[in-house]
Amino acid sequence: MLTENLKKYRKKAGISQKKISEMLIMSQQGYAKYETGKASPNPEMLAKIAQILNCTMEELIGTTSKEKTGGIKIPVFRNVAADIPISSIEEIVDFEEISEELANKGEYFGLVIKGDSMEPRMATGDVVIVRSQTTAETGDIAIVLVDGENATCKKIKKTPEGVMLISLNPAYEPMFYSNREIEQLPVHILGKVVELRAKF
Repeated sequence: MLTENLKKYRKKAGISQKKISEMLIMSQQGYAKYETGKASPNPEMLAKIAQILNCTMEELIGTTSKEKTGGIKIPVFRNVAADIPISSIEEIVDFEEISEELANKGEYFGLVIKGDSMEPRMATGDVVIVRSQTTAETGDIAIVLVDGENATCKKIKKTPEGVMLISLNPAYEPMFYSNREIEQLPVHILGKVVELRAKF
């Protein structure tokens, strides 16, 4: 469904593969893999593509139709590290339903928690519902991308010198990134966790 919709909305927008790949700052071959199903865009990339094609992530994935409950399905991506950050945002593995009211407040995706650094509140296998946004405030739990590929779920604490990523499990030391490191690595917010779907 995603591969078909990528082609559909790209052609509808009158944009070539070469043009959209340039706008995404990636190779045409790399983008072409999205349309052939050989690779899947991560949530951040999917959001960028949706913006360029003037549609929503849900429309690209094909989950805009309302269920009988009135909810809307959003994609769930494979892993997000909750202990040691790993290259972890991968292909879509499932879908979760959110209310129409929540869906109207922004773009959302789900991520599967892996690791114990956010215990006891979040455990391996739990799914967090994330609102796509590039900022977070002190006290928010956010999905943070480090080095462009290492995703982690942590509580945010901002300071004048930088940002601290805090685990809920006291066994883990906070990770601090200076303002310089935030720019150079880089370190940036993928979204804010708004809901936890615990799995048993």
